[in-house]
Amino acid sequence: MTSQEHRLTDAYLVGLTLTEALKADQSLCTALRTLEGPFDSLNDGYPEWHPAPHSFEGMVRLLLYRELTGESYRSLAQYPELAVVFDLEKIPDESVLSRTWRNRFDEATREFVTTAAHYVIKEVHDRDISAPEVRPKAEIVDDEQEAADPVEDNSFSQEEIIQTTRLARDHAFGHFDSGRASNASYEDTQFFELQTFMGMVHCGTAQGATRFQYRHGEEYSPHGDTHLRAVKQFDPEELVNGFNETTDRLLSVIASEASFRRPVTAAIDITTIPYYGEVEGMPMVSGTKDRDGRAFKFATLSIIGQNIPLVLAVEPVRESSEWDENPSNQIHRTVRRLVRRAKEQVPIETVLCDREFDSIQVFQTLSNLDVNYLIPKRVSSSERDVLEQMEGDDQEVAVESASIHVESGSHPMRLLYVPSTSGEGTAVFATNLRVGPEEAETFCQRYSRRWQIESEYKSIKGDFLAKTSSKDYRIRLFYFVFAVLLYNIWRLTDFLLKASVGGEMDYAPVITAGECVELVASSLIPHD
Repeated sequence: MTSQEHRLTDAYLVGLTLTEALKADQSLCTALRTLEGPFDSLNDGYPEWHPAPHSFEGMVRLLLYRELTGESYRSLAQYPELAVVFDLEKIPDESVLSRTWRNRFDEATREFVTTAAHYVIKEVHDRDISAPEVRPKAEIVDDEQEAADPVEDNSFSQEEIIQTTRLARDHAFGHFDSGRASNASYEDTQFFELQTFMGMVHCGTAQGATRFQYRHGEEYSPHGDTHLRAVKQFDPEELVNGFNETTDRLLSVIASEASFRRPVTAAIDITTIPYYGEVEGMPMVSGTKDRDGRAFKFATLSIIGQNIPLVLAVEPVRESSEWDENPSNQIHRTVRRLVRRAKEQVPIETVLCDREFDSIQVFQTLSNLDVNYLIPKRVSSSERDVLEQMEGDDQEVAVESASIHVESGSHPMRLLYVPSTSGEGTAVFATNLRVGPEEAETFCQRYSRRWQIESEYKSIKGDFLAKTSSKDYRIRLFYFVFAVLLYNIWRLTDFLLKASVGGEMDYAPVITAGECVELVASSLIPHD
């Protein structure tokens, strides 16, 4: 029997042992803790002198747990009690877990973990074993089908990923200038390094600066207060302009890609960054749907669909609130600035917005910009009358003609009444396209693409945004814009890696956001 056959046999034995424990009503944690697996046959990729504080066997058990549950590296850190289960001093942070999987575990160990875990997952669901912690079978079946695909089977070396990340980085940071004196103690790039590190470890400025200095020395890295003073030097308008120039440069890297010579579908939305301090004298803080909630708000326009998902434009949102003297929010003006900026970079065919943008001014603004729109409508008395008529006539789909007349212009539009994708009731959409009843439902299915922007916000705020409690809007804006920039670099890196092996582009990335941030930081920061 070859060593690979031995290893796979050991993996299946581990899977069988865990399955039997779960059938006996043991919890997954208990089953893993008491597992007497053949871990001696696996090779620890770190030499004995390596300062890794976590035991190799403990990490194998922990990453078996991760593969069984589908938890992300970051979410594992939310369960410190797992340290006791797996005989670890503490649960490592996501960067340590990522490096362990990539560097400490060799291919044989990774295969051992996935083989054992996937055996258990299939047995749990095929035999209806009660184990609520175990992830759905569909997740690993899809993974295995993708792994069998001849295109997806191409693997990327660490060097290829690092080189591609550096290429993306080289097109990103040159357009930001704080305007500080040329003889300043630290160059702007050094502040970008620290900001990247803070996003990578998801911490605040003081803690991030201390950890960064510990890693690279006080002489090399600025203190936290120095970092904040430098960030305040970035003029908000110039910061947004720098983002626009950087985005244009990133797109130039992939300008030859055919999909970007065709008009794209874009999504506009507003995301919130919670704020918990005093609001007096804080004009950029707005209320939220939660009556007592407070937040900084940012609007974005993003490419969605099968193209590379990039954020093309960022716009601060300034609303009227009871604690400031701001004029009423003119959301159509925000939309105008976003679309104009994005159209300088790519041709836009259709814009999707959520119900927050249901406004005749928004409809006319988009029509004036010569783009199509598809926006869900709030149900008013006139729409309610149509819905009642549809119910009486036993209709599932209807199309009503309408028109917009405002000071900035007029245009014909249609209201589309289609079955809700939630399976309950009827959804109403507004569009400026000529859509008939026979095609209305299919046309409105385009709106489902908008889910990508929600996933995008989750990644920007969860993977790339450094923490801060600052009341200074310049800092809040810098942190958000920089997080969006890192997200774009991740997506560009992913695109370039996929392009290097050919095949069809799809939305799912080939490297994780955490891996990309770590690589950007390592590309910027000299080796120890």
